[in-house]
Amino acid sequence: MDKAQAAINTIANTTVQAALEHALGLGLARIDAQMLLLHTLGRPTSDRAWLITHDSDPLPPGLQARYATLCQRRLGGEPVAYLTGSKAFYGLDLRVDARVLDPRPDTETLVDWALQTLAARTAPRVLDLGTGSGAIALALQHQRPDASVLAVDASHDALAVAQANAKRLGLPVQFRHGHWLDGLEGPFDAIVSNPPYIPAADPHLAALQHEPLQALASGADGLDDIRTLIAQAPAHLAPGGWLLLEHGHDQAPAVCALLQAAGLQAVQTRKDLAGIVRCSGGQRPTVK
Repeated sequence: MDKAQAAINTIANTTVQAALEHALGLGLARIDAQMLLLHTLGRPTSDRAWLITHDSDPLPPGLQARYATLCQRRLGGEPVAYLTGSKAFYGLDLRVDARVLDPRPDTETLVDWALQTLAARTAPRVLDLGTGSGAIALALQHQRPDASVLAVDASHDALAVAQANAKRLGLPVQFRHGHWLDGLEGPFDAIVSNPPYIPAADPHLAALQHEPLQALASGADGLDDIRTLIAQAPAHLAPGGWLLLEHGHDQAPAVCALLQAAGLQAVQTRKDLAGIVRCSGGQRPTVK
């Protein structure tokens, strides 16, 4: 009997704390087990203190089975965000599912940087390419209500998720179906993107099988889409505007070289929450 099936067989006639301990014993990370249990109980996934104060509460049989199923799916590699249907990103509660990439906390680094570049600009125009769930575009719109934010994605499914998030959050982001900058007109004060950047043969993709491959992989070296973006973006930037890109942990030198070759200036990088260089960007020269 594998661990996943054991979850269904053993989480029975139990308390909140016992159910959590069973899940931990099966190999789930504590934070994952807690979030799934809170979701099962219909409580906010951030309310972990509730699990401590109600650890002896009985878990009804119907919820036991539901929690066991969620544990099984998590053990199979599905992201917690897909199982709960939501993900916190830059203070926003986003609805996510398998149609879009699971937003990572490290991408908040890109939002921080974009906000810095826009700080001195009034009513800036911002473009988010490959928006997915809308995480970056919605975070920027939330922080800068005066901005005009356009979000683009080549996936109709992704746009449906992003548009639903915008409507629910009451944020006036505009959406467009398209491939990167094709058919778009600038100028934009900032162009931001978390594009696919994993090499197509990278073995780590196996662990991401539940997420959309088109949002993850990009050619033999992972840079095909980034090359396209850097080739197209400068002509769509306002003077002094910035192109900011998320990329892989070892891709900063290559991305910075591409930015410089495209004529952008002040090329630099930013580190993610783990101290890894995760974003690179450059500025279009100002008109003299």
